[in-house]
Amino acid sequence: MKRKASISHDKAMVQELRENPEFAAEYLRAAIEDSDEPKVLLLALRQIAEARGVAKVAKAAGVERESLYRALSKGGNPRLSTLVAVTRAIGLKLTVEAPAH
Repeated sequence: MKRKASISHDKAMVQELRENPEFAAEYLRAAIEDSDEPKVLLLALRQIAEARGVAKVAKAAGVERESLYRALSKGGNPRLSTLVAVTRAIGLKLTVEAPAH
């Protein structure tokens, strides 16, 4: 009996973030909702950008690749305009909602 080849969690995550916009949106939503720490959002955005190709995302967002890496790094502090451009470049958008009561 042949066993089906398995892939690592990281590879599966990259594949899902690359191919499934709904998953990527839920991933970002969870990053925002599950933490009071903005760096979690930056990490999630960086993972999606890496899954989709940082150079490609940077070009679509109108920023330099190195600047995108810096903005989404652990110590990054991107402008709101950069966050909006990056989310658009990966096919998503930032929104604001009132909390449910």
